Amino acid sequence: MAFYDSMFSTLGLQDWCGTTKQDGPMTMAQLLAKSNKTSEADTSLWDMPFPSLDNLHAACSAIPRTRDMTNGVEQFFLSIKSSLQFVLDPLTQPLSWLLDGTLWLFVATPWWLLISLTILAVYFTTRSKGAPLLVAITWLFLAFIDHYTYAVQTMAIIFICTGLSVLIGVPIGIAMSKYDRLQKSAIPVLDMLQTLPTFVYLIPLIFLFSVTESKLYGIAIILYAIVPVVRLTDLGIRLVDQDIIEAANAFGMTARQKLLNVELPLALPTIMAGVNQTIMMSLAMVVIASLVSAPGLGVLVLRGINNLELGVGLVSGFCIVILAILLDRVSKAALARVNVSHNSH
Repeated sequence: MAFYDSMFSTLGLQDWCGTTKQDGPMTMAQLLAKSNKTSEADTSLWDMPFPSLDNLHAACSAIPRTRDMTNGVEQFFLSIKSSLQFVLDPLTQPLSWLLDGTLWLFVATPWWLLISLTILAVYFTTRSKGAPLLVAITWLFLAFIDHYTYAVQTMAIIFICTGLSVLIGVPIGIAMSKYDRLQKSAIPVLDMLQTLPTFVYLIPLIFLFSVTESKLYGIAIILYAIVPVVRLTDLGIRLVDQDIIEAANAFGMTARQKLLNVELPLALPTIMAGVNQTIMMSLAMVVIASLVSAPGLGVLVLRGINNLELGVGLVSGFCIVILAILLDRVSKAALARVNVSHNSH
């Protein structure tokens, strides 16, 4: 990089640049530049390369390369790995037990009993005839094509991860609605969790936990799916009419009474919308989590990709779509019932 060579020379930094030797093999860009027979001295301002780390390192070896930076990040993570494992292992081990136990329970339950219990639970939740009928048709179809066990495993994981996301996310959302500083500091974290590619969630967890441990994919699913319920709990409580809050204050309600008897009931439709989105995101992540030993329909999708089995991949993908429709319709039916109850009061 003749341009940057001259720049460092003009700044009088050539001695500093020459004090550090280049460690390790040269990058491909450096090898190509070295083998290039054209003179770099004729580089014009128009053709000046961007002053990236690699380009600056080519002119001044004291400046680290991009791979030095990524290696530094990796070494930092590895240096704190033992401490993180010491703290996180006992805290997250109950998640493995809970996932393993629920998977065993769902799979060991006879198909006729599990389907019946599911239909009854959906009926008492939604109080509609369409949702239980959809549940029955879906389960019978999945059992008919021998995908019942995989679907049950997927549902067990979603049941636990969604439940934990709600149990953790709702209190966080409530705290965010009460403290503006907490909300401002939490929003960037939520933004990062919501936009981070799904595969990236798995990278640090693979280093921290064994691939055979259920908590690995459980943590990944919870981190990915918890964002909507946190955001919408915060939003729902903040949207409660201030006149109602003032009336509650006039009646002498404590902060706890206002929260339990006024704010949460009024914010419940919004919170339920967040639960619906959390369920959908859990289902999306449980398929990706099959890469790290998560059981369920994602295993069949991964098998179809690895073995180029088109039929296996398409059929299992269709089953995931059916489950998504089922979960979406049931949760929306429950939300509609909440809205009707809310409007009647």
